Amino acid sequence: DFCMEGRDRVIDYVAERYGADHVSQIITFGTMAAKAVLRDVGRVLGHPYGFVDQLAKLVPFEIGITLEKALAQEEVLRQRYEKEEDVKALIDLARSLEGVTRNVGKHAGGVVIAPGPLTDYTPLYCEQGATRVVTQLDMDDVASVGLVKFDFLGLKTLTILDWALRAIENKRQQRINLEQLPLTDEKTFELIKQGMTTAVFQLESRGMRDLIRRLQPDSFEDIIALVALFRPGPLQSGMVDDFIERKHGRARVEYPHPELEPILRPTYGVILYQEQVMQIARVLAGYSLGGADILRKAMGKKQPAEMAKQREVFVTGAQGRGVEEKTATYIFDLMEKFAGYGFNRSHSAAYALIAYQTAWLKAHFPAEFMSAVLSADMDNTDKVVVFIEDCRTLRLRVQAPDVNRCAFAFSTENESTILYGLGAIKGVGEAAIEGIVAEREANGPYQDLSDFVHRIDSKKVNRRAIEAMIRAGALDSFGSTRAALAHGLTRALHAADQYGRAASVGQNDLFSADSPTPLEAMPEVPEWDEDERLLGEKETLGLYLTGHPITKHAEELAQFTAGTIASLRPTGTPTVSLVAGLVVGLRTINSRKGRMAILTLDDRSGRMELVVYSDVYATYRDVIVKDQLLVAQGELGVDDLTGDCAMVVKSLYDIGGARAAFARSINIDVDAQRAGNGFIDSLAGCLTSFSHGPTPISIEYQHDDAKARISFGAEWRVRPTDELLAQLKNLAGEESVAIVY
Repeated sequence: DFCMEGRDRVIDYVAERYGADHVSQIITFGTMAAKAVLRDVGRVLGHPYGFVDQLAKLVPFEIGITLEKALAQEEVLRQRYEKEEDVKALIDLARSLEGVTRNVGKHAGGVVIAPGPLTDYTPLYCEQGATRVVTQLDMDDVASVGLVKFDFLGLKTLTILDWALRAIENKRQQRINLEQLPLTDEKTFELIKQGMTTAVFQLESRGMRDLIRRLQPDSFEDIIALVALFRPGPLQSGMVDDFIERKHGRARVEYPHPELEPILRPTYGVILYQEQVMQIARVLAGYSLGGADILRKAMGKKQPAEMAKQREVFVTGAQGRGVEEKTATYIFDLMEKFAGYGFNRSHSAAYALIAYQTAWLKAHFPAEFMSAVLSADMDNTDKVVVFIEDCRTLRLRVQAPDVNRCAFAFSTENESTILYGLGAIKGVGEAAIEGIVAEREANGPYQDLSDFVHRIDSKKVNRRAIEAMIRAGALDSFGSTRAALAHGLTRALHAADQYGRAASVGQNDLFSADSPTPLEAMPEVPEWDEDERLLGEKETLGLYLTGHPITKHAEELAQFTAGTIASLRPTGTPTVSLVAGLVVGLRTINSRKGRMAILTLDDRSGRMELVVYSDVYATYRDVIVKDQLLVAQGELGVDDLTGDCAMVVKSLYDIGGARAAFARSINIDVDAQRAGNGFIDSLAGCLTSFSHGPTPISIEYQHDDAKARISFGAEWRVRPTDELLAQLKNLAGEESVAIVY
């Protein structure tokens, strides 16, 4: 990963310091897990990709899933297994290979440092073409033979901080020293308390934002506590609730013994850190530092024999310092209970510091921070989409990619504008972009498509890469439409190829001694419609950048939905309502009653979370698809995390299904002139193709001096699809067809 640039330097230093033959990274063994084994076996058996892909996607996405569990949990997979012979054969063969080692790799940060040459302790392995060896024993076996392993944790966040600081220095001539930041900055704590923690180290998950909303941290000490509290143990034990209630003064802060107040005051009397366990043992029972550490380990690992011994030592020591036996026993039991949940405070503080630094940069230099964040994950489309959405929340403009302005990575144009990273365009390699940027910096901006294809290196930038850039909008600055650029590409490439060949053998153009053919006008072709333009952006960038698929349906949707997502306001009582939007987020969960889903709908005005319980999910699973435009009917309530509207869904429709459910009729305006020339026959043929639907048809007939409404009989009811509407508009005129809700 290019973002882990600091970790290799640390490993190189260790090898140099302790001797290259004493230091090695550790092997990892990749196994054939449930999804992977299905794909591998399917490929070897020669099944089509789509067939295998469908099956693999039916395996639930959860840690430790097996094919056995998948068959038990996923009804569709089980039905296909029971009914389809090729599915049964594939899964049975895959089950026999599941868990088998598939390949070897290198643990990202695991390093072993031996007291002598490594070959005295472990066999070594070298991958073909590699320069460094790794241990043949994995991390568990390395430890079991007595070697000490170290984990050099590579944090992408450190690279993000570094990039952001460099950008601030280059663009604004300000040098920031993160180590000297005041830890009491109001703007930073305001950003955290509002839950605007996307891309803030350790504080960005949905659950953590929920905890932040409840805790409302207002000091650095609270951020240290957040990192320690947000783990399954504390969350499930009720300890987190106790901590929050005490912080906000809704519960009394009590100390088991007056001498423990200085130790437990920062955590409102709750034993949260392992260091507090050690301090209590020292203050109350006279433990040495080494003895307190042995107690901490025994409690953390729940060693019964060692614990019985420690209990006696603790109680005796405490009594010797004037603590009653009953109190000492109670405090020991309390320590033992919390030690299982205790977190290393020094670890938590180190993480909290990086969390605070990222939040500070986001609060004070959002453009530089977010462009660094986007650059660090530019190959992960799902994350880019989330980060760009967050930029909009921060009121930052993200400009479309442009070969005349943008670099490989995301960058800032000014304090409120981010330039898209060309490296985030799918299908365009790093070498191609570096060549394009270097040529532009050396010889000035590209004038048009012809100039562009003449100046770039065709060995690095092939036709597919240029097509991807056109569809992403990166060549829009040439002043031609995307359709014209795509249409004219063949001719431009051919001209550039001819010029290149002529130049290579020393021939000069008849009209121009040392330059390519004079520029020609781009071809006259109709521009792509909005659907095609947006699809191109979605395929090359992973998101819709210059528009939204819901826009063309906005007027129609406004007739029967409750309004845009941004206009909805949660009320105290749940109300039944209709909302529409694009499915931009979709996650499925295995609940006790079966598979359910959490959807995020986006209508460009805002986003909203929808909960689809298992009974509803089973009914509508066919329309629950990422990037599908859906209309949802259900109970509006309040999202506990954001305080915004959320919905528990009762029914779901695609746009055609919504029309079928809610449209009262389709009205067609026809005047006497249009009604001639076989109009009725054409209309009948059109309606027949979409017959057996729920929606009535009526005609508003206009003659010179009279008009009449004609309602068609029940046998002419239709399925109100996009295709039918397009045909009717083609027949009667764009403005003459209306759906009545």
